[in-house]
Amino acid sequence: MSIHRVASMYLGLDIGTSSVKGVLIDPSQKIIGTAHWALKVSRPRPGWSEQAPEDWWNACDRVVRDLARASPKAVAAVDGIGLSGQQHGATLLDRAGRVLRPAILWNDARAFAECRDIEVREPRARRIGGNIPLAGFTAPKLVWVKKHEPKRFAAIAKVLLPKDYVRFRMTGDYASDQSDSAGTFWLDVAKRAWSGELLAATDMRPDQMPTLYEGTEATGRLTPAIARAWGMPRRPVVAAGAGDNAASACGLGAVTPGAAFISIGTSGVLFVSTDRFRPNPARAVHAFCHAVPGTWHQMGVILSATASLEWLAGVLKTPAPKLTAALGSTVKGPSTALFLPYLSGERTPVADAQVRGLFVGLSPETDARVLTHAVLDGVAFAFRDCLEALKAAGTAIERVTVVGGGSRSVLWLRIIATVLGLPIDLPARGDFGAAFGAARLGLIAATGTDYRQVLTPPRTVKTITPDARWRDGYEARYLHYQRLYPAIKAIHLQETVHGNQP
Repeated sequence: MSIHRVASMYLGLDIGTSSVKGVLIDPSQKIIGTAHWALKVSRPRPGWSEQAPEDWWNACDRVVRDLARASPKAVAAVDGIGLSGQQHGATLLDRAGRVLRPAILWNDARAFAECRDIEVREPRARRIGGNIPLAGFTAPKLVWVKKHEPKRFAAIAKVLLPKDYVRFRMTGDYASDQSDSAGTFWLDVAKRAWSGELLAATDMRPDQMPTLYEGTEATGRLTPAIARAWGMPRRPVVAAGAGDNAASACGLGAVTPGAAFISIGTSGVLFVSTDRFRPNPARAVHAFCHAVPGTWHQMGVILSATASLEWLAGVLKTPAPKLTAALGSTVKGPSTALFLPYLSGERTPVADAQVRGLFVGLSPETDARVLTHAVLDGVAFAFRDCLEALKAAGTAIERVTVVGGGSRSVLWLRIIATVLGLPIDLPARGDFGAAFGAARLGLIAATGTDYRQVLTPPRTVKTITPDARWRDGYEARYLHYQRLYPAIKAIHLQETVHGNQP
């Protein structure tokens, strides 16, 4: 008598900042189930942001068990697991694998001064790391720990990124992938290897780093105990996985040179895959390894995309969708006011954590419609800054796919397309996020299938093209926008000199 074998399944786990999400797919990449579990961020001091690594593990355990309750046979048939996660988080372990302190997260600003310390000790740091060292990166955080918590620093045996701590709990392996590790500022990004020079500049050692893999490779299998607890008798392989943006690119199929997407979420990302390492640290371009072999990617990052609109909605006490609906869906040229969306500082192209946003050109006639229009324009101009920074690094983009909550506003997409001078492809409805991309990587690691056959783009349902009628008007307005930061930077410096900085 033959025993029917359930088709292999593949699980993606994305360890985010606000939640852990799980996506279960079958061999055809159809989504069988999803689950998520909320996480909390601790802010013990102004500018600090921490999480307990045990919370990530507990949330992953809850997500898997929730999936198993809904689809027990599917979870029992999992052959491959992929991991994605928030980047840059410093998770410190001792020789016994015990956590030494809460993880310091990507949005923690305490290590601002330590970035300068690294560049003083290693003048080649930007060339090797391919990026400007930022307080959010992992390496400056370890310099801070050495200064302020020397006993803990002395006890460090391993430093892991958030998803890689989850891997350690799943498999017992100390491993990471190239894309996530590129965000530590310890990686020689061109060579796809740990940099002895950057490690030395932070008083760290190679043996404190995890073993590196390509994102499509298997790093190990679930331990027998975890496999039993999760009801996975096949002891699935665990793929190296990816940092969250690279995993999202895998979900969208943006893995070939020139493939690009825009994410209009709380923050904003302009992401493009490249055939080689193309850094531009002078304009705060993030140049990282991709999750697939022999490929890199660049990102322009803005810190307040839909966050800018939600801020205005809070001030005006009007829901954001209602504010944008009042403008209609047709581009009518730029707003009479200008908005600089630096509410929480900015990354690309200025790498300035201290600068803040502003409106310019207000008058007695300025109303909610004008302000809303200015916010939509300002975020579009910030994306244009990212595009120009990528162009300066030698990268050409012909079109982009759009994801994120902001993509629900057709008017916003039309403004962004016009400002960028690029067509924007709107994908068919579906889950193309980091957890889905991680599940795809789990499939590749388990089956050995060529990643090009798996990481395909979704069907496009609509393309938003630039509005030629307003191209010149927006181009002139962008030139005015570009003058805002140098002007307020000079004011900020004067306030600092005269002791008026809050």
